[in-house]
Amino acid sequence: MTVQAALLLSCIAFLGTHLLLSHPLRGPLVRAIGEGAFRGLYSLVALITFASMIYSYRRCGREPPLWDAGGAGWIAGTVLMWLAAILFAGSFLGNPALVGARGPRGGPTGVLRITRHPMMWSFAIWAGVHLIILAQPKSLVFDGTIIILALAGALGQDRKKARLMGEAWHEWTAQTAFVPFTRGLAFPGTVALAGGTILFLIATWVHPIPAGIWRWIG
Repeated sequence: MTVQAALLLSCIAFLGTHLLLSHPLRGPLVRAIGEGAFRGLYSLVALITFASMIYSYRRCGREPPLWDAGGAGWIAGTVLMWLAAILFAGSFLGNPALVGARGPRGGPTGVLRITRHPMMWSFAIWAGVHLIILAQPKSLVFDGTIIILALAGALGQDRKKARLMGEAWHEWTAQTAFVPFTRGLAFPGTVALAGGTILFLIATWVHPIPAGIWRWIG
């Protein structure tokens, strides 16, 4: 088996098991082994399959890029990664889509005025930027898997919350956007902006290759 085939299979395993355990198999397994044991199993499977993805990805080595992102790509990627960091930081503040969170209270605030799934979109944007900048075949597989999982997970959260909360969730989705900024521009909030900016600066500073603003001022 080639390393590329191993990467593809590990990505399929990660995506498939994540979606199966998140939705059709969750109920039967929770009833069979209990909520705590299920969470442990879920985490273990996710850890093993994701570790396999990373291992296979690294074994692929550096591949010839399919395109050159150029300076414009790096600038766009920097801005998008900053946005992803802000969405991620703000996703922990009053987000009713988080596991175990209660239903929405009041109207959307902070990053929830940008999208009702800020954490999932932060992952999708992160993967999309790496895919565009690296432009290697292995990136199409690895980062494409993250994008699919993040967006499918967001859709799954909507369906699950609608089933559990009924009209309350439908009222919430009527006030919020699935795709960021499709309901207009919105300020993410001071805490999310500050926290996301700090996270962005640190993450790009320790990045294996010069990234973010450090690419130009480092």
